[in-house]
Amino acid sequence: MDEGNMRYGLLGEKLSHSFSAEIHKSLGGYDYELIEVEKKDLKSFLKKKDFSAINVTIPYKQDVIPYLYYISDTAKAIGAVNTVVNKDGKLYGYNTDFLGMRALILKNGIDLNGKKVLIAGSGGTSKTALAVAKNLGAKEVYRLSRNPKDDLISYEQAEKQHSDANVIINTTPAGMYPKIEGAALDINKFDGLCGVIDAVYNPLRSELVQKALDKGIPAEGGLYMLVAQAAYACEKFIDTEISVNEIDRVFKKLEKEKQNIVLVGMPGSGKTTIGKELAKKLGREFIDTDDVIKERFGDISEIFKVNGEQYFRKLERDVILETAAKCGAVIATGGGAVLCSENVFRLRQNGKIYFLDRPLEQIIPTSDRPLALDREAIKKRYDERYDTYLASGKRIKMNGVVSDAADEICEDFEG
Repeated sequence: MDEGNMRYGLLGEKLSHSFSAEIHKSLGGYDYELIEVEKKDLKSFLKKKDFSAINVTIPYKQDVIPYLYYISDTAKAIGAVNTVVNKDGKLYGYNTDFLGMRALILKNGIDLNGKKVLIAGSGGTSKTALAVAKNLGAKEVYRLSRNPKDDLISYEQAEKQHSDANVIINTTPAGMYPKIEGAALDINKFDGLCGVIDAVYNPLRSELVQKALDKGIPAEGGLYMLVAQAAYACEKFIDTEISVNEIDRVFKKLEKEKQNIVLVGMPGSGKTTIGKELAKKLGREFIDTDDVIKERFGDISEIFKVNGEQYFRKLERDVILETAAKCGAVIATGGGAVLCSENVFRLRQNGKIYFLDRPLEQIIPTSDRPLALDREAIKKRYDERYDTYLASGKRIKMNGVVSDAADEICEDFEG
């Protein structure tokens, strides 16, 4: 990047996962660059001041402070800055994360008033979460760290002494793309939870959020916070006002663009054919997990014959974990993928699942499907799997016309 020509952007260390450029383009209409700077080069970058305005993300939200001419009261109280504006060669620092996180919590109806709140993390975003929790009336707030000191407590302390916590807010990178496995805390250790918030926005639902949702606990990832804080930063960047309706519009558009469409169903139900049709209609990447396995490991029938089904299912789990982390794709899975609950869990993190329910009599045996070689085998698998298919996602009743099924999925997904 030519720093001399850069006007707006995001300053951080590893930014390949960021959605910020497209958000700022939608909100403000300006070009916005991802500026990866190593810690040793941070001082030089900030001293040059070759920008009009930047956002700041981990790990620099506290490190930029010494280079600022002015810090807003909110940023000063929190001790973290995520927005820097260059005004006539002087750097002004603000914290729009505060407004973004506050908006996220309120939008999702998670009540912090009088509650005990645990905040996973000890960095700048955790300080923002602390300020928001206090602002929204939390009775007790504890920040968690792997290396606790001062006002921080350990994760072990949180589990043993604060298992009655009502709300968890994660501000760590745990579960963030590309390593979507893992969570900062095990929600099963906390019996009184009534809300979970995760600053992680890629995947759309982190492991922490998805597990909370599966238990019926209100939970939300950080995408709305990301859009809202960007809107408040944009107001500082170009001296404008952005309405809540505009924030909602950009959020909904981005959420839909990033969500995967996932197809499950029996071998021969039309997942690949309909998946390709959907990808074409929507301008999305198409991924067939069976094809990925074939490309990497060879013929599936041969894998079954030589190594057995258990070995194949392990390969399938690995491929689905990788594929589920992608954004904005149409994904066709193998017929038995839903038999592993972890596969369904991972696919839900970034996707909406559709079950293609083709009538049994229309499914034709083929030699390239080891568990569907004849009609008897197909009926056996169909009876074994049907309830699991139904539980995994929205049922699409197949009538034999590919375009009809694709249109129904499009209408549901975009509606």
